[in-house]
Amino acid sequence: MVRKAVIPVAGLGTRLLPLTKALPKEMLPILDKPVLQHTIEELVASGIDDITIVTSTRKALVQQHFAPDDDLDIRLRADGKSQLADDLQEVTSLARITYLYQDGPYGNGTPVLNAARIVGDEPFMVLWADDVFTSEVPRAQQLIAAYERTRAPVLGLMPMDPSESHRYGVPIVEDELGAGLLRISGIVEKPRPEEAPSAYASIGGYVVTPGIVAELELQAERHLHSPNGEVYLSTAIHEHARTSPVFGQVIDGTWWDTGNPLGYLRAQFAAALAHPEYGPELRKLAREGNDLFTRATGSEERP
Repeated sequence: MVRKAVIPVAGLGTRLLPLTKALPKEMLPILDKPVLQHTIEELVASGIDDITIVTSTRKALVQQHFAPDDDLDIRLRADGKSQLADDLQEVTSLARITYLYQDGPYGNGTPVLNAARIVGDEPFMVLWADDVFTSEVPRAQQLIAAYERTRAPVLGLMPMDPSESHRYGVPIVEDELGAGLLRISGIVEKPRPEEAPSAYASIGGYVVTPGIVAELELQAERHLHSPNGEVYLSTAIHEHARTSPVFGQVIDGTWWDTGNPLGYLRAQFAAALAHPEYGPELRKLAREGNDLFTRATGSEERP
């Protein structure tokens, strides 16, 4: 049973600089909630409320957002804003969150290895905090169902345009087992389109088992005395898949990668369009956009 989750947030967010110089990318808003809150709510909706956030000293805002603020609560209630105060209290009690500072070599496997020492000898979920999914069944719940079916490591997959293979880890698919579940024998990192072993991309979301953690530990040991050593989760999964079962679950839903400027804008715009109050106004603005652009810039060119 998958009962715990790990969310690494210690990255620098370089694709969104200068915005993320002081503001963690995980705290960028999608409507009135930061991206990280969407991720935690997804886990809670999937039955996981024991969460370890692997962070850095630059990300104090993350802890502040999920910490109680008694002074703010008192002020809101005194101003007659009890519902807003209740909403904020709900944020602070969403889950049992443990914070851990990242320590070790470069690479996205390091925070997973750090957290594994706290999680213990059991499977756990790993989600990146800059991924947002909209789906009828939460992405995390789909991954948990795949793990319960296989009792083996699972990674989230999405169909991809073959021309985009250079952006992703691409799984080597051995068998299709139905309901989007695939048996895989490895991952090829960012292959050229003509060398991609399948038409699926490995995106954020994993069920990690002790066998994957053991592979991460081997990586860390090999790079112990190397100043440029790197520890990657995809490498651990690839090595484990050479000798043990590993599966991919094609996620039924829409993936929004908020870690890059266009992806973030698309996620924000899609969420706003779906909002019952903001959506109609934004659709109206989109229809009038060309005229507004012309008046604002004095240009006849269409945006």
